[in-house]
Amino acid sequence: MTNNPIYTFPAIYLATMLMLAGSGLFTTYLGLRLTADGVSEMIIGSLTTAYYAGLVVGAKIAHRLIANFGHIRSYVACAGLATIATLAYVMIDNLTVWIALRFVLGIVMMNQYTVLESWLNEQAENNQRGLAFAGYMIATDLGLMLGQGYLQQVPILDYKPLIMIAMLFAACLIPIAMTRRVHPAKIAAAPLEIGFFWSKVPQALAMIFLVGIMVGSFYGLSAVYASKMGLDTSNASLFVMVCIAAGFLSQWPMGWLSDHFNRPKLIRINALLFAVCVIPLWGFFDLSTTLMMSCGFLGGIFLFTFYPLAIAFANDNVEQSKRVALSALLLATYGIGASIGPMLIGVLMEYFKPGAYYIASSIVATLIAICVRPNKVKYAEGEPVQHVVVTRTVSTMGATLDPRIDEVPEELVVEAPANIGRSDGAEDPSNNDKESAPPHEGDSSSEPKQ
Repeated sequence: MTNNPIYTFPAIYLATMLMLAGSGLFTTYLGLRLTADGVSEMIIGSLTTAYYAGLVVGAKIAHRLIANFGHIRSYVACAGLATIATLAYVMIDNLTVWIALRFVLGIVMMNQYTVLESWLNEQAENNQRGLAFAGYMIATDLGLMLGQGYLQQVPILDYKPLIMIAMLFAACLIPIAMTRRVHPAKIAAAPLEIGFFWSKVPQALAMIFLVGIMVGSFYGLSAVYASKMGLDTSNASLFVMVCIAAGFLSQWPMGWLSDHFNRPKLIRINALLFAVCVIPLWGFFDLSTTLMMSCGFLGGIFLFTFYPLAIAFANDNVEQSKRVALSALLLATYGIGASIGPMLIGVLMEYFKPGAYYIASSIVATLIAICVRPNKVKYAEGEPVQHVVVTRTVSTMGATLDPRIDEVPEELVVEAPANIGRSDGAEDPSNNDKESAPPHEGDSSSEPKQ
């Protein structure tokens, strides 16, 4: 029983679920609220772009915050800032300020992801890391679906959802503040080695960039698309929730297929099936709500399996010693794509029609099928790596959380101070009121995961 991550890391999972419920609700609320106010899709997309840009920029800032103040203190401070930024939306009705606040929220949320992921990674045993990672992503999915569920049950776009979001951001403090687990040890970030990996895995890097465009655009614009297609607030949030649920349910079956069939061919099939399944959502057809939900569900099955397929595909072509650095670069590339996608596709939706969202997504999926060429793949170690179940990347800091990496290379590890905590997992009472020994600036791993 004690080896089950659910019982080992309940505080981390609960904090993750509460935080993602607030984050998912926030993104959908802003899309629906601004759409109802007649704001252009380009501006709506720019809010999501600002958020993902904040995540990317926040990677470096998170290092410094944790190095200077420790994990729990930086987590508490950033949760407070997230709550303040959310409540500022109630008091300030200015789109420029809202975009700036989304950028700030992206920065502080990156710190939260960094703390949670490095903590989980450092204390998960090698033989339970896969389950620990799966539990983390399940908590992420449940949180995102709960956020959509709130709007589905309370479809009123006034200030009250913002109050609920602020409450969720504040509530995620409680599990971390009350946990008795020790702080994570210090792990230095691996260098990106862009030139090396571009020569080794250009197809995977191109794919992960395109996946970032698609998934980032989904979170920023799918609710806008549903609203523009005639769904009310309740059904628009339900549409988003159905798509996320499809991705959640498809992970294990797709993982099995990935481990038993040719992975590059599976990626191409996955991309082409997505492009075909969402054709009814292009806006040329008069669809019922049920048919829209069904097509969205089918699209979600393939959309949210692109990322884990891309990660496994990249690792197939890189030796074990380089996989920590590879994960860092893949996640940064994903974040850049997720920053560009919402504004780019938002412009297309504004100047053409809402269906341009799924038309553009189909085109991007087709590009994935084109750029992945099975006859050009050469495995680095003779056999493909094991597929890892993960629905999406929520930050750019999860490289060493990857369960394929059984241990971090020795040169990347800095030993934690001996008095950081007791070996039995409880905190040393003598350290409760002392500043934690500051980690190295590169503390945490290299994950966007909204």
